[in-house]
Amino acid sequence: MKFVNSDFELKDSKIDGTSKLSRVILVRYGEIFLKSDPVFRILEGKLIKNIKEAFKKNGVDCKIERERGRIFIHTSQEDKACEILKNVFGIVSFSPCICLQTSEIEKIANFCKMNYDKWIDEDETFAVRVKRVGKHEYTSQQLADAIGKVIDRKVDLKNPDKEIFIEVRDDKTYIYTEVFKGLGGLPIDASGKVVSLISGGIDSPVASWLMMKRDCRVIYTHFHSFPVVSKASIYKTREIIKKLNKYQLKSKVYFVPLSDIQIYLKTRVPSKYLVILYRRFMVRIAEEICRKENAKAIVTGESLAQVASQTLESLEAIEEATTLPILRPLVGMDKSEIIELAKMIGTYEISIRPQEDCCQLFTPRHPTAKPKLSKIKEIEKNIPIEKLVKNALKKVEVEIID
Repeated sequence: MKFVNSDFELKDSKIDGTSKLSRVILVRYGEIFLKSDPVFRILEGKLIKNIKEAFKKNGVDCKIERERGRIFIHTSQEDKACEILKNVFGIVSFSPCICLQTSEIEKIANFCKMNYDKWIDEDETFAVRVKRVGKHEYTSQQLADAIGKVIDRKVDLKNPDKEIFIEVRDDKTYIYTEVFKGLGGLPIDASGKVVSLISGGIDSPVASWLMMKRDCRVIYTHFHSFPVVSKASIYKTREIIKKLNKYQLKSKVYFVPLSDIQIYLKTRVPSKYLVILYRRFMVRIAEEICRKENAKAIVTGESLAQVASQTLESLEAIEEATTLPILRPLVGMDKSEIIELAKMIGTYEISIRPQEDCCQLFTPRHPTAKPKLSKIKEIEKNIPIEKLVKNALKKVEVEIID
C-alpha cells in the first residue's frame, strides 16, 4: 500500500512502535489457533522462531509482536520480508498494512479520506470489511459506514474491484488492501524428525515437502550406486535439497552407497524379487539412521500402484523389514497431481534431468508386482543382512546443506 501524509506522522524507518503511524505486516495462522492452550503456545512459538530464522538467513531485520490469532512483523524491508513469508509453513495468509495508534472512529475515517485515491481508481468499485477485537464505542457496521461515506467511489459489497480491510484491535487500527496466501500447514519442527528417502526423481521431494507442511523436520537419505555409476544422482539430490531449503532453511543428508548390496543380491536371488529386496535393505538402513537422529518415522515418495514395487503386496513386503512407521504422503495421488506440486515447490525441472538411478542399473525387466512375504523371507535366510547393512553404514557420507 502507498500512502500520502495525513495528520499522522509516518516514519517507515521506525520499528520500535513509537510513531503514531507505522508500517507492519499482519500474519495470520489457522490450524494452530484450534489447538489446546499448551499446544497452541508451543506451535505459535515455533512459528515465530521459524520466521525469525528465515529472516536472519536472508538478512532481513525485524521486530515481532504477537496477539492471540495474529503475529505482527515490523521491518524496514517489507517487500523482501513478504517474499520470505510466502515460504514459511504455518502461515495461512499475511497482509502489509498501516498501523494507526488509535481506535477513534473519526481519525480512522479521516485517514481513509486522505488516502483512498491511492488505493482505488476512479472507475473502480469498493467495499469496506471491518473486524474488531476489544471494546469500542461503535459497531463494526458503524465504522464501515463512516469510512464508506468519506470515499468518493461506487460501493459494491458483493463483487468489488477493491476491498479495504480495517482491523481494530483494542486501541490500534490496522488498514490493508491485500491478502497474500501462505502455505498453511503447521510450523516445521513441532512434530519432530523424520528420515525421507530422496531419490532425485519427481516424487520423493514432494513427499518431503508435504511432511514439512505437517510440522516435521526432514532429514534426507539418498541411496546411490557410485562408483558403479556416475555421481549424477548425488549432484541432483544436492540441488533438490537446496531448493527445498527455501522451506526448511538448512538440511542434513545421508549419502548411502548401495552398490555392494545390489551386486551381492543380483548374483544370488531370482531377478523378479530384486527391487523388493533393495527396498527392504533401504528401509533397514533408514531405520538405523532414524535411531541415530532420534527420528520417529521413515518417509517415501511411493504412490499406490504407480509401479510394480508400489502395489499393496509390495508395500506390505517392504514395510515388514522395519519396526518404524513408513509414511507415504503421496499414496493416494495421481502422477499429474504430484507433478503440479513439484512444479509449485520448484523441484520439477531438476528432477526430470536424466540420471543413472541406484536401482535402474540393477532392475529386472519383469519385477514381480505381487511378492509373497513368505517367499521374500525365505530368500533372506541365506543373506547376511546385518553384515551388509553395517558395511553400507560404514561408508555413509553426511552433509549439511544450507
